[in-house]
Amino acid sequence: MSTSLQFTKDGVDVVYEGTEFELKKDLIEEATGKSYRDVTDHEVLGIVAEDPELDGEPVRIGDVL
Repeated sequence: MSTSLQFTKDGVDVVYEGTEFELKKDLIEEATGKSYRDVTDHEVLGIVAEDPELDGEPVRIGDVL
């Protein structure tokens, strides 16, 4: 199954293996040690999945918002 990420100013809406949940901005910053806007989509996938399939170049959340 694939993982879907929807970035918002407050966090990331995730669908992982059919389960929907939100990763809050503060949790992402704590897990990565970075400002939310400097975190990449690949880093978020690494939080969600143990061994994520990473396609393409990483994209900063700040560039998406």
